[in-house]
Amino acid sequence: MGRITARRRVSRVVVGQGSMVEREDVLAVEEPLEIRVAGSSFSITMRTPGHDFELATGFLVSEGVVTTRDDVQIIRYCSGVDDDGRNTYNVLDVALAPGVEPPSVDLARHVYTSSSCGVCGKASIDAVRTSSSHPVDADDIRVEATLLTMLPHRLRSGQDVFERTGGVHAAALFDGRTGELLVLREDVGRHNAVDKVVGWAVGQDKLPLTGVVLMVSGRASFELVQKASMAGIPVLAAVSAPSSLAIELAEETGLTVVGFLRGTSMVVYSRPDRVQTHQ
Repeated sequence: MGRITARRRVSRVVVGQGSMVEREDVLAVEEPLEIRVAGSSFSITMRTPGHDFELATGFLVSEGVVTTRDDVQIIRYCSGVDDDGRNTYNVLDVALAPGVEPPSVDLARHVYTSSSCGVCGKASIDAVRTSSSHPVDADDIRVEATLLTMLPHRLRSGQDVFERTGGVHAAALFDGRTGELLVLREDVGRHNAVDKVVGWAVGQDKLPLTGVVLMVSGRASFELVQKASMAGIPVLAAVSAPSSLAIELAEETGLTVVGFLRGTSMVVYSRPDRVQTHQ
């Protein structure tokens, strides 16, 4: 799909130089995606087009609708056209496997989910505290601190769209023992990027993601902790700060949260026993 980036004419101004220079710039595309389940609208999210099936699958994992690859029968785009009659690829429908309960009407997000906040539209904060089918508390992974310090650079090195636009977030899954990059996805929404990597894992039949580190390019929000917990990810690492609610949930679920992961330092906010240091 060729709608990941768009070119626009812009005017660049440098104060003190007394000039305005016109040039072409590259922007990250942001478009709505309507996710339907069995033909009924479930959510509308603003996202960067691409890996939409992964996004939908990962989102359904975070909502507790699906837990394995076998829970999804088929995903397909629905008809939706622009003013020129071309398919927008902005509406898709997920058919659940026989025996999988469809989501409750109470869970449906009947308002737009913005690219910056994935919990908008939830009926209440209690509805966000979805119980996981893949508990992380007993995961015995131990991650070397030196390995963690390498992950931000590895994440940044794989951010092709960010390199061109400077306007997207990234999420990646790394093997917690070897540091091997398993998958990396970019999106204007940090929660979308996480849904995409989780959706990839579902397609690879890798849930629960035991022994894996989820690395994100921004902050560690409540919702990202919840998404990690739902996918069975024991360690969430971020280059920025977590929120207080994120750490409360991490402590409840037994998930390790590492923030301010920059250079050779980091702050471990929960389950520090999983981070190994050597003097």
